Amino acid sequence: MSSGSVGLSVSDHVATLSFSIASDRELDEHVAADFREATISISEDDAVRVVVVAGLSDLSHTETPTPVRTLIKLADCVAGIPKPVIATIGGDAMNQALELALACDIRVASEASRFGFTYLTHGQLPSNGATQRLPRIIGQPRALEMLLTSRVLHASEAVRIGLVHEAHPERQVDERVRQLAKIIAELAPVAAQYLKEAILKGSDMTLEQGMRLEADLSILLQGTSDRAEGLMAFEKKREPGFTGN
Repeated sequence: MSSGSVGLSVSDHVATLSFSIASDRELDEHVAADFREATISISEDDAVRVVVVAGLSDLSHTETPTPVRTLIKLADCVAGIPKPVIATIGGDAMNQALELALACDIRVASEASRFGFTYLTHGQLPSNGATQRLPRIIGQPRALEMLLTSRVLHASEAVRIGLVHEAHPERQVDERVRQLAKIIAELAPVAAQYLKEAILKGSDMTLEQGMRLEADLSILLQGTSDRAEGLMAFEKKREPGFTGN
């Protein structure tokens, strides 16, 4: 990585991918390229079972959304990670920061956080998936109202409408994310990836197609060591020790 604005660390099967962008600097091609490189590394690392995306509020500092020509599709990079992804939102998540958060599977925010898309105030459209992911998460009517009015939501409303899963006092956000990541990391990693695939891909299928996908993935899972370990642990009434194989 060359920009110094994207950090990546791995500990106890949890990868933390973070932004650190000064308030006077915009997201540029170098930061975006580093971010894409990090998501590829995470996806290919078998030791990683859960991903935490942090520092999103740094992406909200710029006065105007980043021009389309400078963007590598950051949200698509996150959406392409096959492992469970948790967004840590310690401050405001506006525009591209919120688009990135929408690509994560679980969103945990500070009670003081605010959320919004102000693209229309700059004569722009979202370019990182807001028009597609937001309606799928909070429903079309709410998404239209939020995008068309550029209204900013407080954390309590974001939780109420399902935009954010949880909101906590700021000092507790990181700890709560660590708890969630630990819980998921201790469960069967292959099964977790298949579960995510079934839900996300299935949402764009008919019910019959989605059921078939679920069945196919379940059959694939039967041949894994983790599946055998889960059955053995159940029979012997002990905690399973999953290896990701």
